[in-house]
Amino acid sequence: MQRIIIFANGELPDLEQARAILRDDDYILCADGGARHALALDLIPNLVIGDMDSIDSAEWKRLEVKNIPIEFFPRDKNETDLELAINKAIEICEASPLGEHPNEIIIVAALGGRMDHTLANISLLAALRLSTFNLRLDDGIEQLLFCRAQAEIRGRSGDIVSLIPWGNPVHGVRTENLKWQLKEETLFPEKTRGISNEMTNNIARVKISSGLLLIVHTRKS
Repeated sequence: MQRIIIFANGELPDLEQARAILRDDDYILCADGGARHALALDLIPNLVIGDMDSIDSAEWKRLEVKNIPIEFFPRDKNETDLELAINKAIEICEASPLGEHPNEIIIVAALGGRMDHTLANISLLAALRLSTFNLRLDDGIEQLLFCRAQAEIRGRSGDIVSLIPWGNPVHGVRTENLKWQLKEETLFPEKTRGISNEMTNNIARVKISSGLLLIVHTRKS
């Protein structure tokens, strides 16, 4: 099933690591300046959305030459370009024919750069309306996702996994294939109990009873 890849305008530390998470049939949606990352990877965006204040003249010309559709929004708006792109991704998913409905959305280059944007980008994933989607931030090196009941992390033995309660305590935390196992434990947002665990297998699993848990998966080099 086709996935939707959203390129944000944050940092992309390693192009080849980012390329490794892409597929040939991905739908490429760029949030304004995120188009620069897609172009650097020799990708042809399906759509660029935003107020277009982060695209330089050379990138703009390349988009025009390739006849890339662009959906303009005014600079004076209530949403960031990434939030607009997520809204568009949901719209695309809901408009897809039954049986071809994408439920996987990967946001690339949403970390680094301005701290306010990084925190806002992470917060966007917490929206309840996105709970039915397989949604994550991923730049090929770091992967972030929220666990509402259970989550699976795919990587390699030795990768680092941190579990961060989002806003409130998270109860009944159980882990599988992490070096320091948690068994029906409670993690508190003001404590660092869940930081820097380590995968002991290529697949790790996390389950919780209640709360919202941010999972940060850092792939080893």
